[in-house]
Amino acid sequence: MKNKTVRLLLILLMGTNIAIAQNNDVTKLASNQEGSSLELPQVRVVPIKDTKTARNYELYIELPEDYAENPSKKYPVLYYTDAKWHLEMLSGATEYMLEDIILVGISWQLDINEDLKNERGVHVSRFRDYSISEHSDPEIQKKYQLGQANNHLDFIRNDVIAYIDNTYRTDPNSRTYFGYSLSGEFGAYILLSQPETFNNYIIGSPTVRGEVDYLKELNTKFGPYEASNKNSSLNANVFIAYGSLEEAVVEPIEAFVKLLNDRRDGGLSVFNEVIDGNHSTAFPMTAVRSVAWLSSLINPVSSLGNEISFWSTPHLNNAFVTTTPEDRKDGIVVDTLAVDQKAQEAILQVSQEIFDGKYGNYDALLISHKNKLVYESYYKKGRINIPHGQASAVKGYTSLVVGRAIEMGYLSMDDLNKPLIHFLKDLDPTKLVEGADKITLHKALTMQGGLTIDREKWKAIENDSVRLKGQGLVQTLLERSEPITDASQAYLYGNFNPMMVMTVIDAVVPGSAEAFIKTQLLDPLGITDYEWSKHVSGLPQAGSRARITSRDMIKLGYLVQNKGKLNGEQFISAAYLQKATSGIVLPAIDWMPKNYRYGYFWYYTPVEVGNKTYDMTLAWGGGGQRVMVVEELDLTIVISGHDRDDDKIMKPIFDTVVPAFVEQ
Repeated sequence: MKNKTVRLLLILLMGTNIAIAQNNDVTKLASNQEGSSLELPQVRVVPIKDTKTARNYELYIELPEDYAENPSKKYPVLYYTDAKWHLEMLSGATEYMLEDIILVGISWQLDINEDLKNERGVHVSRFRDYSISEHSDPEIQKKYQLGQANNHLDFIRNDVIAYIDNTYRTDPNSRTYFGYSLSGEFGAYILLSQPETFNNYIIGSPTVRGEVDYLKELNTKFGPYEASNKNSSLNANVFIAYGSLEEAVVEPIEAFVKLLNDRRDGGLSVFNEVIDGNHSTAFPMTAVRSVAWLSSLINPVSSLGNEISFWSTPHLNNAFVTTTPEDRKDGIVVDTLAVDQKAQEAILQVSQEIFDGKYGNYDALLISHKNKLVYESYYKKGRINIPHGQASAVKGYTSLVVGRAIEMGYLSMDDLNKPLIHFLKDLDPTKLVEGADKITLHKALTMQGGLTIDREKWKAIENDSVRLKGQGLVQTLLERSEPITDASQAYLYGNFNPMMVMTVIDAVVPGSAEAFIKTQLLDPLGITDYEWSKHVSGLPQAGSRARITSRDMIKLGYLVQNKGKLNGEQFISAAYLQKATSGIVLPAIDWMPKNYRYGYFWYYTPVEVGNKTYDMTLAWGGGGQRVMVVEELDLTIVISGHDRDDDKIMKPIFDTVVPAFVEQ
């Protein structure tokens, strides 16, 4: 095994020296210097001509070590300009973080005017090829012919990419561009003029000062993003970085980042990072960090982990789909998808349709049969090792916490019908609204608490961490509400009821609700990589704002599928769980499917397969987070997403996935 750490440190040092030459100001160009010849036996140097301008260039092509051994395998391609400057750094970084990739370096023009070459260096063509605009000084413009980024882009699209695709086994869904400094500016130009050229853009310290207005103009011509129109998206992952000491570039680069973010483009992912150092010394780490980022969008296991926010997580270039999930030593037993060939092909087709965006923006689909994970797939922002936002699915998990407290004796089934205030000894009953004792745990768990709160008035105190601390939240709610009546205790979806339930949990369990959730629910399930946010009251959120991995969602589903048992022993009260997952209430709200019922923060719906109906219960969070259990079929299905219209996905679940496990 190579000493990767030492090698990377050496590469960083080499890259620092290379980067010093990258001064993009035409008035301060470095002089031409004779150096040693390039000796990298794994790199093939291929001459190539720009068919439009007849200019001559070279391509530095480096293939993966296993390329010849895998004749049916297609590889992603990383294209980079300023080839001699960037070759060693990118070659070294990819060797250790992204081996299965083809590297294609594009040289400067070889047959350029010798006087220019002698005066400014062998790299002089970069000032013409990578720059967006002409120079304001006519003499400089005449001499260097700046502003020909459009022509160079045509060369790359029509000649370079065409040659590489025709010569090598490339993955057309995974092309990446790397550019730094002036070639970073070139990358910004490509992104906003012909974004489909590449799937991923690495733009380091781009010289966009003076070009932001033009980039805004390109963005305007491209048009605004419309969720209903796929062609309106840039459909790109973008990594942008600059040095912490590059004060002159901060404002224009941040303006460029804002321009991209303001598109609110569902197909565009932008990650911005500030690297320690100046324009030269920031280059090595920019290369290393960007390759790690690139690895995270090619592989379903992110090399960045929690270092990157969900919304900055790049979209996978290709769906990751397996019918033989890997045993990752996380407590989940794995097996092979064992359904008939036609059913398997139908499920695989659903995965392709998810990747194509037919049902919206979805990040994962996992299927477990008979307590074994048999199908695992990730799309867009989905990763095996990155916790995914759960939205209101957290309500369902909160319900499981109640069931755990009942199984451990801190609550009883009879307690479900007792007034909620019975458990909250810190309340001042003399200040509570009339009818406060009508709110039972049962009513709160079914969204029938009956609170009527003036939303505008509540906004004035909703962030008051002193007044709302602990049981102060319920005290304030029951002071501010209109009287609780039989009429007001109708189904009303929201987070007040879940937080009242969480307050009761905190009051009855030893220690705190936060500690109880960790030690008595998540730890026994082996769920360690999660985020469970706190409410302003200081209690754990009960209605949303938690993140867990898709695999861990499966574990929570198992508790329901197995009637509350964990490892053969009762873990969640079976009596509670039976009630929690039954259809107690008909939710009278427009967006709810008509055949859905509501239990204790869990939904129920029948699923018809042929002439038979199966009961499905599910935790459901906005954006497409669902843990779905069909107990009769020993089936748990998990989906996660970030979709606005999150009900389309249920059609293939009902029509394809569930029927695949019904014995014919």
